This record gives sequence, C-alpha cells and structure tokens, in this order.
Amino acid sequence: MAASSRAQVLQLYRALLRESQRFAAYGYRTYAIRRIRDAFRENKHLKDSEEIQTLLNEGRTKLEIIRRQVTIGQLYSTQKLIIESPENTEII
Repeated sequence: MAASSRAQVLQLYRALLRESQRFAAYGYRTYAIRRIRDAFRENKHLKDSEEIQTLLNEGRTKLEIIRRQVTIGQLYSTQKLIIESPENTEII
C-alpha cells in the first residue's frame, strides 16, 4: 500500500471511530465501533490500489451516514443505561 493510501485509510479509520463515539445510545455506539474495527481488520491484507480506493469511497459514504444518524440521535435523547452510569461502577 502506498504511503498516501495508508494515510487516507488511517484518517478514515480515526474519523469513523471518532464519529461513532458521538452516538448517544450505548448499543449503537458499541455496535458501530465493533463493526468498524472488524471491517478494517478484515481488509488489512489488501494490496490492490483500486480495491483499496473502492473501499475508501465506501467508507467515506458510511462516515456520512454515521454523521447523519448521530445528528438525528441527538435530537431524541434517551436515558442512559445502567451500565453507562458512573455511580454504578462499584462491584456488588
């Protein structure tokens, strides 16, 4: 993989993870992060620049989808789950 492709892939990976952290709902947030990590691990062996570019374009499209979903999710806030509450961190 060329250095510029590597930089683009890392930039997209970080942007996807950063944007996924903004999901208000715990389930969506953890699912998105897990899917992003799995997809990048699955394709880390690729060498074909055309295939890498195709996946980069697909990733950018997914990033825009995540951005829209985060914005919509912020309009409709929900209560935090018990596993997200900081006061419930002690072990019983």
